[in-house]
Amino acid sequence: MKKITKRGVLFYNEDKPLARELYLEYKKFLEEKNIELLSKKEIKNGDFAVVIGGDGTLLRASKTIIENDNIDVFAVNAGSLGFLTEIKKEEFKKTFERYLKGDIEREERVLLKVKYNNEIHHILNDVVIMKKNALSKLIKLKVTIGDKTLCTIKADGIIVSTPTGSTAYSLSAGGPILIPNLEVMVITPLAPHNLTSRPIVLSNRDRITVSLLSEEDGEIIIDGDISRKLKVNSKIELYSCNKKIRLVLPENRDYYSVLHEKLKWSE
Repeated sequence: MKKITKRGVLFYNEDKPLARELYLEYKKFLEEKNIELLSKKEIKNGDFAVVIGGDGTLLRASKTIIENDNIDVFAVNAGSLGFLTEIKKEEFKKTFERYLKGDIEREERVLLKVKYNNEIHHILNDVVIMKKNALSKLIKLKVTIGDKTLCTIKADGIIVSTPTGSTAYSLSAGGPILIPNLEVMVITPLAPHNLTSRPIVLSNRDRITVSLLSEEDGEIIIDGDISRKLKVNSKIELYSCNKKIRLVLPENRDYYSVLHEKLKWSE
């Protein structure tokens, strides 16, 4: 009987032919390495996870991966931008060989929790609180940090982002780029009526409460995937999570070169 070396779970974007092709290729490769492949329901017994797809695939997979935040995550880019999925498809096998030898670098990414309507979700990227459609009036939001009022603004909405999500919607709305291993969060207004409203970076030990003061309903979108109607006078709570996602880094990875390559930063 062959000795099992590691146990892992494979995630892939079933809508992408390339991701499906890589899944079959990597599955065969891992089985040849005496790796036991587990189902997603068995992830608590795993040592690692391989996510094949784009950034959206990683965001969706993260909801399952956090059930075992002590595993190593290989995020393989089979999408377009691939800002979060940094491992190139041709690099995976070499990276995994190094992993078996204990010769890899890892980076932990902080998560947040959002609570709304008795639902609690974990956030890897961001939460967007916004008006219900493009033709709706600006919504009025009150933002409280702990028991202190930060601001009351009229805007299209606000984004509360982790460092990982700072290079996504928040960046396009004028928010700052945050180094991904920081333990902070950023609030970025969306098209505020008051031009003095600006993004603010907070410690992720702070507890944020957002209250909808408008006369119209709004919408809350979690990690670009989960959407809920936001009722008038409702409150959304955001706070620190004791779980993290541990990403395996490509060899000689330089985050600043990633900014240049993916975002054409300062060019």
